[in-house]
Amino acid sequence: MTTYPANQGTVVVASRSLNAEHAVQALAQDLNHAHLGGVIFFCSAEYDLDRLAAALISAFPDVPVSGCTTAGEITPHGYDRGSIVAIGFDRRVFAIETALIGDLDQFALSDAQPLVDGLIERCRRQALAPVNEHSFALTLLDGLSSREEQVLATLDAALGRIPSFGGSAGDDNHLAHTHVYADGRFHSGAAVVVMINTGLPFEVFSTHHLIPLSHKLVVTEADRERRRVVELNGLPAASVYADLVGVSPNALAPGVFASHPLAVQLGGQHYVRSIQCVNDDGSLNFYCAVENGIVLTAMQPAPLLDDLNRMLQGVTARLGQPSLMIGCDCFLRRMELEAVEHLEQASTLLRQSRVVGFNTYGEQHHGMHVNQTFTGVAFGTLPTFDE
Repeated sequence: MTTYPANQGTVVVASRSLNAEHAVQALAQDLNHAHLGGVIFFCSAEYDLDRLAAALISAFPDVPVSGCTTAGEITPHGYDRGSIVAIGFDRRVFAIETALIGDLDQFALSDAQPLVDGLIERCRRQALAPVNEHSFALTLLDGLSSREEQVLATLDAALGRIPSFGGSAGDDNHLAHTHVYADGRFHSGAAVVVMINTGLPFEVFSTHHLIPLSHKLVVTEADRERRRVVELNGLPAASVYADLVGVSPNALAPGVFASHPLAVQLGGQHYVRSIQCVNDDGSLNFYCAVENGIVLTAMQPAPLLDDLNRMLQGVTARLGQPSLMIGCDCFLRRMELEAVEHLEQASTLLRQSRVVGFNTYGEQHHGMHVNQTFTGVAFGTLPTFDE
């Protein structure tokens, strides 16, 4: 168990015990205090989730708790696995309200607007700071739902000027069962929206280390609902992609996909569309939406550590030393760091900037669903806060 206090109304605690009750007991010991107003956690999918949910209810009976399962955790020590990390928010500094979207398949704008309006109104009642100018939304979605694009676009329309970021829940790279947590239990096919209002300065950010190449691929046959591309440039998708990256179709594997991503260009920006797997019929499954007619650009990774360091330094230059950063980091980035043995160097950078969070099956930024990015929020400081 490690405790990671910050001086601006947050406390971060992590436990590596895989016994659900012991892990939550360790969290509660340092998170519970008279002014605790909310808890957000990220946990390994290896936990017994029913027991973990029961322990959380018992430990935090009067506090809103939300979270999700992960493809790896970011704790005060840096990257980790098989752990749970939780952030406790002081109600004197943060107003936190949560809402569960119980069925992503049926979620529409007619549902999004009252959901967002309710979150805003409940934050406003706590009278910490003007809501529209001092709030953001954290979204946690089932990472295997294939509904991120539609739900995020709908929520973004309802949020208006309020910025948002988030991540898709993982399951330790098994790609089988992912969960979000709200209202005392874990849910599949669902999402949690957390509205946070604070007088602290903050910045919602996103970065990636990928550079566009000149190679273009046109999706000529796709199954949009299943995020499956059957043909690229009129030929079997796996064969075309394998030729592009210089390997045989039989050699296509997660490491290849992580090193040779594709992206769609929108408004002068490139948004990564990472490949999940190759199928027996030669088609490719993606982590993000794909459809007929879109043009995919081949991307080449630049040094990931350099980009991460540059982003963290930029945030610090604008906000000062962050009191806390919550990060949603694609599990494919972590896979790349592991492949080149740079995981510990990245962990050092995250520790120095007080980053906690999780590895995701997709990242969310201002209503967009993307891959192979690092997105999150950084909090500045208020020197007048009395602990």
